[in-house]
Amino acid sequence: MSGVLTMILAGGEGTRLQPLTVSRSKPAVPFGGSYRLVDFVLNNFINSDMLRIYVLTQFKSQSLYLHLKKGWNLTGISGRFIDPIPAQMRMGKRWYDGTADAIYQNIGFIEQDSPEHVCIFGSDHIYKMDVRQMLDFHKEKQAVLTVAAIRVPIAEASAFGVIEVDENGRMIGFEEKPKNPKSIPGDPDFALASMGNYIFETNTLLSELTSDAEKEDSSHDFGRDIIPGLYPNAPVYVYDFSVNQIEGEKGAYWRDVGTIDSYWQSHMDLVSDNPPFSLYNRKWPLHTFYPPLPPATFIDTAAYKTNVSQSLISAGCYIQGSRINRSILGFRCNIASGSEISESIFLGDVKIGEGCTIRRAIIDKQVEIAPGTVIGENLAYDRQRFTVSESGIIVIPKGARVGF
Repeated sequence: MSGVLTMILAGGEGTRLQPLTVSRSKPAVPFGGSYRLVDFVLNNFINSDMLRIYVLTQFKSQSLYLHLKKGWNLTGISGRFIDPIPAQMRMGKRWYDGTADAIYQNIGFIEQDSPEHVCIFGSDHIYKMDVRQMLDFHKEKQAVLTVAAIRVPIAEASAFGVIEVDENGRMIGFEEKPKNPKSIPGDPDFALASMGNYIFETNTLLSELTSDAEKEDSSHDFGRDIIPGLYPNAPVYVYDFSVNQIEGEKGAYWRDVGTIDSYWQSHMDLVSDNPPFSLYNRKWPLHTFYPPLPPATFIDTAAYKTNVSQSLISAGCYIQGSRINRSILGFRCNIASGSEISESIFLGDVKIGEGCTIRRAIIDKQVEIAPGTVIGENLAYDRQRFTVSESGIIVIPKGARVGF
């Protein structure tokens, strides 16, 4: 894989995930108790043995940078690296104007490496993908660009780039976030959506980026500008993510966790009766940074027994005489006796007092909840105090003290 260079777009502001992104970038948002969103794309490349990776950061990147430094440092391994690259404003005193501009402002890394192919992937989706299979498809088709795609319900397709393909898999149509998305022929309930993952032939990428940078009316975005301008005149192919096979996996799972509701639902997938996404496949290990912590501890009290069911409890948690059901607790959570937690996500370092009831909530780090507090049973009251999503998920921001 020495002829492949990877650029991970990890500068997302994540405004639809607020308040979780008030103090961190979207790729740095914790997920699944022990991980961060960026870990999933990085694991895809690590497990695909593709270890020449630049991670392009931008907004509120400190926590992301520290996570990469602690958990993803490959220093000393010749020819293999995972390097975070901050926005350096080499093309002027401005942030990245779009996804294509982010790559263009770092074009020097591509030119000095001279790879045959460049992978450009997003960093804020939950999925497993053997990238080698997509690369093989790209080479077989002799494509200048290959776009990974997945079927999505037509009602959700307006949030994605919608693709049309011919019988050979070549792209014949593309529209970024259309108001009236076109369905898959013969399947009116679904559209074919771009996953935001691309493999470019290097010379084509450099030419397209340079040409796009000179256009004053361009938004400098792959979905809005580069792809629509390229596919009518060059062999652009579409890789069907559903055919990607990983040993030990039930099938293709991909979730865009760009909203509070989708973020919560993806967590509930992990603790469902038959989880569609596994954290336990030894054939596809999920690496991250694990702080030096003791195992999770469960203690009965004189008045209450601890009962934990269908939940993920991270290291360093200390749970006393409480009931926890269908919930995910990040590192170092402390739950006092007599509390009931259900369908909730604690991002870590959360302290819950005695006798609390918490339902369908997302609680950010370093939050302290006073004894006897009830959250999730009266949404009208909760809306006066917290952010509440369209489907009624309560979000408590980082560092909050509730009920004191």
